[in-house]
Amino acid sequence: MSRRFRKPLEKKSVRTAKKGEKRGDKRAKPSFAKKASDKRGPTQRAFDKPGARFGDQKSRRPAKAAHDMVPEVREEKKPAPLLPTKVQTVVVTADENNMRVDRFLEARFPGLSFSHIQRIVRKGELRVNGKRADSKDRLEEGDSVRIPPLKLDAPKIGGHLSEAEAKTLEELQKMILFEDADVMVLNKPAGLAVQGGSGLTRHVDQMLEVMRDAKGQRPRLVHRLDRETSGCLLIAKTRFAASVLTGSFRHRSARKIYWALVAGVPKPKQGRISTYLAKEENEEDSIMRVAAHGDEGAAHAVTYYAVVETSAQKLAWVSLKPVTGRTHQLRAHMAHIDHAIVGDPKYFNKENWQLPGGLQNRLHLLARRIVIPHPRGGLIDVTAPLPPHMLQSWNLLGLEAGRFDPIEDAPEE
Repeated sequence: MSRRFRKPLEKKSVRTAKKGEKRGDKRAKPSFAKKASDKRGPTQRAFDKPGARFGDQKSRRPAKAAHDMVPEVREEKKPAPLLPTKVQTVVVTADENNMRVDRFLEARFPGLSFSHIQRIVRKGELRVNGKRADSKDRLEEGDSVRIPPLKLDAPKIGGHLSEAEAKTLEELQKMILFEDADVMVLNKPAGLAVQGGSGLTRHVDQMLEVMRDAKGQRPRLVHRLDRETSGCLLIAKTRFAASVLTGSFRHRSARKIYWALVAGVPKPKQGRISTYLAKEENEEDSIMRVAAHGDEGAAHAVTYYAVVETSAQKLAWVSLKPVTGRTHQLRAHMAHIDHAIVGDPKYFNKENWQLPGGLQNRLHLLARRIVIPHPRGGLIDVTAPLPPHMLQSWNLLGLEAGRFDPIEDAPEE
């Protein structure tokens, strides 16, 4: 007689689990990949259609499909380069060719303050090929750069701001027109300087210190606006963004549009101004003068202009599109064609001209719009509103800010 050996009876929960395996679990497995519809790009305008114009509507960057998404592989972060504690000489590489002296130092030594850079340049401690150099000078591959001992500002610990710094941070946040992880566009008010200078203790570059993170990284400037000019000011939040955006300006991939109120009505109503400009120093100040080709320090400058609307043939709302980016270029060019910008303390040259009643005697120049490739794809397209003093003038003169801007049709160079 044979005996049967029975296995011990399994628990009910285990038997139920096995039955589920045999039948096949119909439920979907969780996925870590987001749906394409859930991944949104930054709010920015882009030219999606060939031949699209400046005024096209906003569009978002296309999202990646779920199956294209792969787990992020983080690269090991390289330690920041040590600041030289003694004099050292470095050679400009091919990647650094045509880079400005101040940008070269910022790229080599992230976190180095603007004021420290200006100080070593002004004192002649930094030399290029044995000669003194200006912060705006361009370097060439193979140049020998003498760098003195440098001092890095101590990074702030996130969340530990003084009352004054917290107020500064709040002011900056109110200026923001556009922001994402890489880029920020500020609506700079008239009267606030972008960088420090003689007698200036408050400026945008200094204000950005309150945004420095615990690793010592801080937002950095990639272009400039005159102190009395208001409007779009582009700021890079990362070293990567700063490098890409600086290259876009250098290769003239950025489109900038300015609005101005000028004396008289330019004729023709649309045109191109092409001159050479050179800095002219005097005892009190310096201005840019129209120079001849070959003059010392002369640089070529090109501006397109278009009259948008007029007021009794005495004033004109003009839209300006600079092709080059020389100091005071738009102000010098409009004065050159005898239609200086209203309220310009440096270049207004109209004799026996009286400011219409109700208009403030302040520079009527706005950095209205900036369109530039985003460092990670797509386009940044940001518009700034009229500042209070210009809005008051527009209302008094009956100018319609919503009119079509003919400068949009100006050619690219």
